Amino acid sequence: MTRKVEKEVEDKIMEVEEAVKKFISNGCHIGLGGFTVQRHPMELIREIIRQRKRNLVLYGCSQGIDADILIGAGCVKRIEMAYVGDEPFVSPSPNFRRAVEERSIEWEDYSNFGATLRFVAGALGVPFMPTKSMLGSDMITKWGISSRSRKRRKDPRLAKKKLAVIDCPFTGEKVALVPACKPEVAVIHAQMCGGNGTVRILGQTFVDEFIARAAEKVIVTCEEIISEEIMRVEPERNQIPFYLVDAIIQVPYGAHPTAVYKYYDYDPEHYAVYIRAAKAGQEAFEKYLEEYVYSVDGISEYLKKIGGKEKLDRLKADSILGYSTQIRRGEPFR
Repeated sequence: MTRKVEKEVEDKIMEVEEAVKKFISNGCHIGLGGFTVQRHPMELIREIIRQRKRNLVLYGCSQGIDADILIGAGCVKRIEMAYVGDEPFVSPSPNFRRAVEERSIEWEDYSNFGATLRFVAGALGVPFMPTKSMLGSDMITKWGISSRSRKRRKDPRLAKKKLAVIDCPFTGEKVALVPACKPEVAVIHAQMCGGNGTVRILGQTFVDEFIARAAEKVIVTCEEIISEEIMRVEPERNQIPFYLVDAIIQVPYGAHPTAVYKYYDYDPEHYAVYIRAAKAGQEAFEKYLEEYVYSVDGISEYLKKIGGKEKLDRLKADSILGYSTQIRRGEPFR
């Protein structure tokens, strides 16, 4: 273990502006938590855009509006992930699709399991993980960044190969080796976080635990901060230990417009606003950014702009079901 347990005594609680300034620089390699329309650290991402960070490299599995808005804001140099889509609203996400078609970003794609195993390898401290995922698909032969590319030779954080197919030395079967992914910073949104950094994610955790363990630094935004004593009464419900976490930011509704299980649902109406702007082109999207990011002073003002208490009441999750029964889903907002 490379991290010191003495970090428990450090004051990790901070504001979103401070965390971005302290941990995210131009060219930073960032691992994104969450999955499609679930539990993305959106307020932190909006602050990255406000601070106009550039040349970021993004890693993830199935990201959505989190990666897409960073791409549309001109913050991203490269992405390495399985997918960028805002299901059930649009797939792939509009800014991502346009950037790939126009070749304005570098990109490399893996299967969901392949992308997951890259974080597992990073978390375990091994150089690669074997898998049969992607065998038989054109992901093996079609690479976003060529093996002969100067980028692969010159960038020490870019794997020399997307993957390698070998004969298993034990069975003789074909297996694909995917390179370890070790982001500089992981950014994750959780329901609860202890004052020292113990993280509890309710519902599906996706790949967030492995992203946190693979990263050099970890920023956690959360719905609420809970005392460590309470968090440790049921330690089996906690996924990320305190000693991995470097920054804690309490930001209720900080994942909007994505969903946070047991707290609030995704916002179909705001997704409609976002997707229309992103599909309309860069000029229209800049207007979206000006209205909902650049001109907005923090989460409180943002929440007022997207509909205030009335909207938040409709998004509030049913205490039993874990999601809202008051929103319209799917087709009407595509």
